[in-house]
Amino acid sequence: MRTHAEADTVVIGGGVVGMSIAYGLVKAGDKVIVLDEGDDAFRAARGNFGLVWVQGKGAGNIDYARWSLASARRWKAFGQELESLAQIGLELKQEGGLRPVFAHADLDRQLHEMAAIRDAIGCTYPYERLNAADVRKLLPSAGADIVGAIFSPMDGHVSPLRLLRALVSAFVRLGGSLCTGEAAQRITPRTDGFEVITMRRSVRSGRVVIAAGLGCRALAPQVGLEAPVRPERGQVLVTERMQRFLPYPTPHVRQTGEGVIQLGDSKEDVGFDDGTTTRELGRIARDAIRYFPLLDPVNVVRAWGALRVMTPDGYPIYEASRECPGAFLVTCHSGITLAANHAGAIADWIRGASEPSELHRFKANRFHDFHVQTAAH
Repeated sequence: MRTHAEADTVVIGGGVVGMSIAYGLVKAGDKVIVLDEGDDAFRAARGNFGLVWVQGKGAGNIDYARWSLASARRWKAFGQELESLAQIGLELKQEGGLRPVFAHADLDRQLHEMAAIRDAIGCTYPYERLNAADVRKLLPSAGADIVGAIFSPMDGHVSPLRLLRALVSAFVRLGGSLCTGEAAQRITPRTDGFEVITMRRSVRSGRVVIAAGLGCRALAPQVGLEAPVRPERGQVLVTERMQRFLPYPTPHVRQTGEGVIQLGDSKEDVGFDDGTTTRELGRIARDAIRYFPLLDPVNVVRAWGALRVMTPDGYPIYEASRECPGAFLVTCHSGITLAANHAGAIADWIRGASEPSELHRFKANRFHDFHVQTAAH
């Protein structure tokens, strides 16, 4: 027999994206219920590298560059507030990040992208080119194959699992209700809002936010929206704890607050298979040793695969339903970097504030043209 509940807003999805929005809503005074499928779901946070990252993002979409930069700038205050409420350390460090490369052509291409973003973004966008000697001054253990890097003080990293735990803790402390093991089966529009049905309960609310990762694809059409998302597998390794040698994160190797080394840069189109392969894990490990040879004798203690949530062009979808007013869709790949925006500007928009100007290019109808262009090529 189903139980019944009511809320101002129901958020479907208890991952980093959904919980960031739910935290922002409850902090603003909403009565919020989060329906979360649970840890048996394809939790993207398991495969997240924990980067709060700006450099290079939005080379093909300047609105995304602005959106990422705005969130990164808000992250320090957002993180401090969350740590204070949840009493959980996030291991946040925003002192810069490096993108080391093995080929001069790759460095030239990345610099061209960075310059294009800087020229178009219309605000401060700091970065610098490092040659091989510069890299070794910052990272004495860097491998001999590294020919240079881009350093940006905008970037940093955080523990994605500590972040998720802190969001849940702060949300509940502020009066939010988290229902775990409650996958949304059906969303029914009503004259006064929505009814969301799970196996165990029905929840009525004035608004509904679909932030269910890969589950968005099936749920969005029920409220007149579309979410053409697909899984992308990433494989991850972590080592035993080491003395600190890596003061800055890179997109391939980072040292966590606990001292372990996290490795991973794979992007695989394998459907809903979240397993691992020795071939890909071996490649990740070899590349990591090439970046930092001192990792060669270090023990790997765990390896796993996780599924990221990707749209056809890799950019987010933020959309309010015209067919069913009060229904919203939020799905993105960079849930960590964008968490501060999701808890702030996106939560405000859902509650009735003006839509952030950057979001106009992140509607799902862009994929109608995208598919035509892809077919033409």
